[in-house]
Amino acid sequence: MAAEHSTEQTPTEYIVHHLTHLKVGEGFWTFHVDTLFMSALLAAATAWFLYAGARRAQAGVPSRFVNFIEMIYEFVDGQVADVYHGNRAFMVALALSLFTWIVAMNAMDLLPLDVPGSIAGLLGAKYWRVLPTADLNGTIAMAIVVLFLIIGAAIRAKGLRGYAHEWVTAPFGANPILWIPNFALNVVELLAKPVSLSMRLFGNMYAGELLFMLIALLGMGAALSLGGSFMFLGQLIAGTMWAIFHILIILLQAYIFMVLPIVYIAMAEEHH
Repeated sequence: MAAEHSTEQTPTEYIVHHLTHLKVGEGFWTFHVDTLFMSALLAAATAWFLYAGARRAQAGVPSRFVNFIEMIYEFVDGQVADVYHGNRAFMVALALSLFTWIVAMNAMDLLPLDVPGSIAGLLGAKYWRVLPTADLNGTIAMAIVVLFLIIGAAIRAKGLRGYAHEWVTAPFGANPILWIPNFALNVVELLAKPVSLSMRLFGNMYAGELLFMLIALLGMGAALSLGGSFMFLGQLIAGTMWAIFHILIILLQAYIFMVLPIVYIAMAEEHH
């Protein structure tokens, strides 16, 4: 959501400024400091949140906080149980980590739009994007980790030889003439999984962030126009309505990114 805006910027300059990352390095070795910092900070906060809930549950003292943590755990455990039918201890831990972490990162989009940048400016940073999941580099990094987990699960279930054999014999059979088409299709299938994961999360959160910026421009227009009070009222109404609806997007995108890796790992462990 938006706070007050500088009237010294044009709408285009305002949006470009808010879409610019704080960077170090050049070319391929460019690091988005804001994405890395916010991702790590929210990962630590999420870990503490779950750890605190587990500690209080072990103490045997019921509370709303413990009940809330247990509700999240039971929800995640139920979703994993519907998809993965083996020993799901690791899968539940993975799904719980992904869901809570991505919810925390997505929820940064609900902060007043100009506040994080203003705080960063006080510390000497000219740019600061507070939403890690609106950075394609961040979502691709998470999807690559999922990709390695998929490959590792397949090798664990089938052995290295069995997994390699599957690459050239599925889906069309073991005929040597079909080895190349089989291999090509398996490459496409494997790479499509992290691409779809990363692009879906990035696209939805980037669009939501951009819409918040467009709504925020109503506040800028309010400061520059004679009918500013009506534009400011429009900003409050539109911003509130979109924020309420955006909560559903935040939870839905976290849910999708939680479930699909479990589905992909379960599929990878199946024998053709």
